[in-house]
Amino acid sequence: MPRIIMGLGAVVVLTASLHAQQPAATAAPTAADPIRALVGRLDLEKYKATVKGLTQFGDRRQGTERNRKAVDWIEAQLKSYGCTNTERLKYTYTTPPRNPNAGQGQRPAPDPNAIPTASGGGRPRGLRAPTGVNNDPLKQPDEKLRALNSEPATDGPREEVYCTKIGATRPGEMYIIGAHMDGHGWGEAANDNGSGTALVMELARIFSAPDVVTDRSIRFALWNNEETGLNGAYAYAEQRAALQGKEEPPGSGRYPEPKWLGMIQHDMMMFDHGMPRADGTLSPEQRPEADVNIEFQVSSKFMTGARELAFALHAANEKYATDYPSNVGEHMTNTDSTAFMDLVPSISLRENERGIHTGSGWNPHWHQPTDVFATYSDKDFRLGLNAAQTTLAGVAQLTGAKLK
Repeated sequence: MPRIIMGLGAVVVLTASLHAQQPAATAAPTAADPIRALVGRLDLEKYKATVKGLTQFGDRRQGTERNRKAVDWIEAQLKSYGCTNTERLKYTYTTPPRNPNAGQGQRPAPDPNAIPTASGGGRPRGLRAPTGVNNDPLKQPDEKLRALNSEPATDGPREEVYCTKIGATRPGEMYIIGAHMDGHGWGEAANDNGSGTALVMELARIFSAPDVVTDRSIRFALWNNEETGLNGAYAYAEQRAALQGKEEPPGSGRYPEPKWLGMIQHDMMMFDHGMPRADGTLSPEQRPEADVNIEFQVSSKFMTGARELAFALHAANEKYATDYPSNVGEHMTNTDSTAFMDLVPSISLRENERGIHTGSGWNPHWHQPTDVFATYSDKDFRLGLNAAQTTLAGVAQLTGAKLK
C-alpha cells in the first residue's frame, strides 16, 4: 500500500463510506471547530500523570493483587472523569498446559531462498536485536519495585473495566477504543502498556465532559490478560458480540452492547528511537522522523473497512496532531484488536510496527526491568500524546462530536 497524505476531503469520503447513511460534514472554520477544541484539552502533564499513576502498581501482571488494585484504580479514575456507567467484564483464566512433546519433533530445514516474514506479515529489514521477556527479579535494581512485583500470577477469576459515552442520536452504534492494562517483565510496564492505557483514559476524560455531545456511542475498554494471549479481549468479544444492537428493554432506547462500527487498539505508544545500531544499542533520543504507526491486518475479514478506518485516523493526524505524523501499515498483529478483526473493522496504533520493528528489537525496554516511568523523556511522552490527538480527532469526526 503506498503511503499517501490525505487532507480533510479524504476524511469526508472515508466517513461517508463507513457510515453511508450519514451526510458528509463540511469543514468548519478553525475558530469554530469543536474537534480542534477537544484536541486542545489533551495535556502532556495530565497524560504523564496518568501513566505515573498506573506505575504505582508495578508491572500489573495478571493474576496478582497488584493487577486487581490497578483495575480498581482505573475504575475509580473513570468515574471521577464523569464516565460513571463503568462496568466489569468477568472471565476465568487458566494457564494452558505445556505440550510435553514440544521441541522433540523434527522440523523441516528452512528454505535458504525464502524471504523472511515477520509476525503478521511484512519483511524485516536492517539490523535486529534480541527480544524476550525478563523473568529474573534480580535484574530489577530497585528493591521496592522488585518486592512489589514479587507475587506470582495464579489462575482464576479475572476482571476488566469499561465505560461508555452514550450517543445522543445513534446510541445503538459504537466505536470501541481499547488498550491492555496488564504487563510483565519486573518493571513498571510504563510503556507496555501504561502509555496506551493512559491514552484511553484521557480520551474517556475528554469525551465524558458534560459539554461534549456525540451522535454515536464510544466505549473505552481496558483489557486484562493481553500478555498471556489477548485473553481479556477475546473474552469480551466472545461474551458481547451476540448482544450487539439489541435494545434492552425493548423501546427503552438503551443498548447494553451497541453495534460495533470499529475497534481501535493502543499498545506501546512512546518509544520510536530508530533501528538498533551495529552493537545492538539505540539512540537515547526520540528520532526526528518518529511517527505514529496505524496498522490494519490485510488478511482480516474486514480488511476494507479497517483500511478506511486507518486512513480516517491518518487524515485526522494530518489536520490535528501537533508534533508527530502518522504512517499506515497493513501488518497489525499480536495485539488486542486481533480478537476483533474478523468481527468488525479493527486497527491498532503503536510507536512502531509490531512485527517488523518491535519484534526486531527497536525497543530495548520491551518486557524488561527498564520499562519504568523514569526511562522516558518528554519527547517520548509527547509521541503518546500525539497518538491520543490522532485517535481523539478521528473518533470525534466519526461519531459527530460537538460542544454544547
